[in-house]
Amino acid sequence: MLRTALRNIVAHKARLMMTALAVVLGTAFVSGTLIFSDTVGAAYRNAMSKNLKDVAVSVQSASPRNADGDGEEPADGRRDSALTDPLADRIRTLPGVASVRPSLSGDTIVVGKDNQPLGREWGNRGVNYVPDRDGKDSRYPLREGRAPASAGELALDAKSAQRGGYALGDTVRFATDGPALTKKLVGIVGTDDPQVTSGASLALFDTSTAQKLFLHPGQYDELVVTARPGADNQALTEQVRTLLPKDRAVATSGTELASQEARFITESTSSLTKMLLTFAGIALFVGVFIIANTFTMLIAQRSREIALMRAVGASRRQVVRSVLAEAGLLGLASSAVGFALGLGIAVGLRPLLNATGAGFPDGPLVLHPSAVLTALGVGVLVTVLAAWLPSRKAARIAPIEALSTVEAPPAQRGLVIRNTLGAVVTALGVAAMLYVSTQKDSGALTMAMAGGVLTLTGVIILAPLLSRPLVALAGKVTTRLFGVTGKLAKENALRNPRRTAATASALMIGLALITGMTVGGHSVQRATDEMVAKDLKADYKVTSSHFDGIDPQLSKKAARVSGVEAVVPLRQVGLRTTGDGFLSLTGTDLTQLPKVTDVRFEHGSYDAVRGNGIAVSRTKAKELGWKVGDTVEAEFFSGKAKKQKLTITGIYQDNGIVRDALGAASLIDPHKKPFKDDEVLVKAADGASAGLGKEIRDALGNSPLLKVQDRDALRNQDAGAINTMLNMMYGLLGMAVVIAVLGVVNTLAMSVFERTREIGMLRAIGLPRTGIKQMVRLESVVISLFGAVLGIGVGVFLAWAGGSMTANSLPTYEMVLPWGRLALFFGIALVVGVLAAAWPARRAARLNPLESIGAQ
Repeated sequence: MLRTALRNIVAHKARLMMTALAVVLGTAFVSGTLIFSDTVGAAYRNAMSKNLKDVAVSVQSASPRNADGDGEEPADGRRDSALTDPLADRIRTLPGVASVRPSLSGDTIVVGKDNQPLGREWGNRGVNYVPDRDGKDSRYPLREGRAPASAGELALDAKSAQRGGYALGDTVRFATDGPALTKKLVGIVGTDDPQVTSGASLALFDTSTAQKLFLHPGQYDELVVTARPGADNQALTEQVRTLLPKDRAVATSGTELASQEARFITESTSSLTKMLLTFAGIALFVGVFIIANTFTMLIAQRSREIALMRAVGASRRQVVRSVLAEAGLLGLASSAVGFALGLGIAVGLRPLLNATGAGFPDGPLVLHPSAVLTALGVGVLVTVLAAWLPSRKAARIAPIEALSTVEAPPAQRGLVIRNTLGAVVTALGVAAMLYVSTQKDSGALTMAMAGGVLTLTGVIILAPLLSRPLVALAGKVTTRLFGVTGKLAKENALRNPRRTAATASALMIGLALITGMTVGGHSVQRATDEMVAKDLKADYKVTSSHFDGIDPQLSKKAARVSGVEAVVPLRQVGLRTTGDGFLSLTGTDLTQLPKVTDVRFEHGSYDAVRGNGIAVSRTKAKELGWKVGDTVEAEFFSGKAKKQKLTITGIYQDNGIVRDALGAASLIDPHKKPFKDDEVLVKAADGASAGLGKEIRDALGNSPLLKVQDRDALRNQDAGAINTMLNMMYGLLGMAVVIAVLGVVNTLAMSVFERTREIGMLRAIGLPRTGIKQMVRLESVVISLFGAVLGIGVGVFLAWAGGSMTANSLPTYEMVLPWGRLALFFGIALVVGVLAAAWPARRAARLNPLESIGAQ
């Protein structure tokens, strides 16, 4: 039977080619993801091992606490640390300690000569340069110049210097927590820090300068202890702990620190790995339809051969094993090719994701045996499982029946059972999604995913039933437009509903997911635009790139700019109410707020929002069951008087600027720690202009930490993020669509082979070659459009039901159909149908009529 399986593969290699390609693409995605995950994890671990080299104990500062458990905020706004030079000196006296290296760091944004920030938006740091006995810092080997030695000097990592266009002697602009500063570039260093190697910028200062920027003189963030040879690191860690001030510092052994970093690496890469494997699973799931379709058709074509094998003594079990062996060999060969393709995917995936700001460190390609075995095993398993039902069908063929007919029509009982099961599964999926449509936050995400899977699965099961009315409707159009060839195309598509459904379902899955994401993304973008247009009356929005707040003094500076009509700072604090209700309370100058946003009160007014009175959004009031006049006890997340009674004095329509609740600045300020503005809205007297935006930025010190955005920039920022996500999803789901196209090609090729005699007869009675081509193309188009109708319809339904979960974060959200994109998807399905039919149609038209009629 093994020889029979090998012979069948060789004999039908052309027919199995499309199936092999489907397995190749699916396993390429799996292997590429696994290799990529191993490579990134190894790069992180390598960088971590270099950073933790010779680290016996790490002593790190802990946030100081007051009696209420709140972190104390220094008067000057800088962090405070218990790690000082005297503490470092005491640690050095411990037996077994070889050295203690004090270090500190803080957020630092460096801009290039074009005044644009270097590196990505997060992870950019400034650190102190700590020379060893030889005068060099082993963590940051110098490549050019020297180490910074005074307050007016700094060094940069090599990549940042290159990106910024800086050379030794240039003046570098940067910011840490305020206006822009400048220092002279005296050195360029290398580093193995994974944050830097993956795209963040690094600035280095001498220790006293770094302390003035980030902490206080004589203070550090970390004391790195190196042990003498033979010392017990765990015992040394315990000795260090006895010297630390209680609740102000923590000591961690190098071994424990490495374990923590390893867990962090696993967590940071697991989400992306799971997402990529999900798309690989979708691709393989789509491939299952093609594989099952192919083997079903091959078995139907080889029914006489199978009958002969049964007649000469082959058992049903042997027939099943023969088909499964054929599938296993096909899966193994395809998986091997897919694994090789996966190597290329793994190589290209890191730079592609880093271009979107992912920030993965550099490192060599890592090839673990587990990735090889998993890729091969998944490919073989999927292929064998997909061929299992066809093999069972082959085993059930009675020898006499198979010798007397080529293919029996599907049993009606099987279709009845299938339709009943499909109706039940679809109903469960739709019910779950209808429940999700009533939810207003992401808490129902698991239910939404389960409901989406059930809905898709149910429609796939019901596809043969749905194919009859939809294909018949399409057939009326093809018949009216193309006459007899259109009618023949319709009849061919309806001849085997299961095959048509399986072929269309593969395309449906990809289009359903793409449509759902497109509709959701387009609706979110429209809601964001509506929020900017309706709720934001200000011309500029000022925010911090680090989300750590804005110095309140900057608002006064912006107000003095000529052409500025109003400057309104907004501050938010979190609070918890009775019954574990959470909301964000926005405080501001209520007399100026109407100039920058339109808060539409349904009950109450601005005048009522004073003292302990607050106004609440309609959605939040409904969620918490509040009405005007209610008194609630709230617990603020910070401040001395944490618990306070608040009165509901107003309810307003949902607003994208003032989201949950609104109060006077005097109510918010005692609970705002540190005391900073979260954002500042600026209203221009004559509208936004390029010159005014620059003047506002200059008045704010032109700090790299601040973003001054007009309304168009805000729209483009949100649109860019959404489009980047959608493009990435399109690329990943495009794999499933490509596999679905291969399925259409495969189905048509098999169909042409099955109908060889029929095509010969059509040619003999006068149908020209062009008519044959047109018939095959129209059949392909009908199948593709059937899949498109199902996919786009299901995708729109899922987007509608799941979109409600954004209501809390985006009150203006409403589903909006992007008709242009949906028309494009239908157009793509039409093109897919035409292109997929090119080779089968050409092959059908070239058949010799007499030879075809005589074919067995």
